[in-house]
Amino acid sequence: MTDRPTNAPLRPITRKTFLKLSAAAAGSTLVGAGSNAMASLPKLDTRPIPSSGEPLPIVGFGTWQTFDIGDNPTARAEREDVLRLLFEAGGKLIDSSPMYGRSEGVVGDLLAKMGARDKAFLATKVWTWGRDQGVGQMEQSMTRFKTDTIDLMQIHNLVDWRTHLKTLRAWKEQKRFRYIGITHYTDAALNDLMEVMRSEPIDFVQMAYSIRVRDAEERLLPLAADKGVAVIVNRPYEGGGAFRAVRGETLPEWAAEFGIASWGQFFLKYILSNPAVTCVIPGTGKVKYAVDNLGAGHGRLPDAATRAKMIQVMTGD
Repeated sequence: MTDRPTNAPLRPITRKTFLKLSAAAAGSTLVGAGSNAMASLPKLDTRPIPSSGEPLPIVGFGTWQTFDIGDNPTARAEREDVLRLLFEAGGKLIDSSPMYGRSEGVVGDLLAKMGARDKAFLATKVWTWGRDQGVGQMEQSMTRFKTDTIDLMQIHNLVDWRTHLKTLRAWKEQKRFRYIGITHYTDAALNDLMEVMRSEPIDFVQMAYSIRVRDAEERLLPLAADKGVAVIVNRPYEGGGAFRAVRGETLPEWAAEFGIASWGQFFLKYILSNPAVTCVIPGTGKVKYAVDNLGAGHGRLPDAATRAKMIQVMTGD
């Protein structure tokens, strides 16, 4: 286990990569000039973490499946470019879990190679039963990330949460974790998440929320705002279901008024227009999708009337 690397400069994006980005993000906010042009991504907007006031960029990346890769240099190079794009846009949050196969180790390897641990807000989870097993798993996560401090440790899907929460609090006091939280990915678990939020002091809650899966809007999100709990949104695309719902459909012309250039940005800006949301974490290992996702993280957000129109587009009501 090592300390955080020094502020080593990131390797610049190559012209080849820039051309790929430009082609993938036609109509987006990438700009460049001349034969040596580099990608210039607008900086992501931020929102404060309620428990500390620390600003957190509103778009981060999840690593479920997308970073669970082997040692193939081509696959790893593209994930490195995805992380580089996140950092160049001012992004930070990278979310993982021991459940996600090799994802933690891949992220740790790439951050070490890039000298970029200090640029990342690392979030992962404990996902096992029993105190000793939890301690061992969290130590393993630190080893995989090559760090002595994890920014956010979460209890994955509330597995044995009462046991693990004691350890999380102790390690936060020891400054091994900066923040602690809980997660789930199903609407059926919203009541359980809310029970913990009401009874325990936590910094973050992570749950599923999308333009078509909106149960959290009426219940969990208002409670998070009231309790001062930061919200990370997973499954913003419903595992691809949101895209399948609009297959063959044309993006509404009025979406451009909000800087929305794709269906992906349409879905993300709907989520981010809820002020209780702190950060959304779409997952991708592809450069072109990373560019598109980051494009939703700045500029004007839909107001209440526009949010209603967005829902109407999806439901036909």
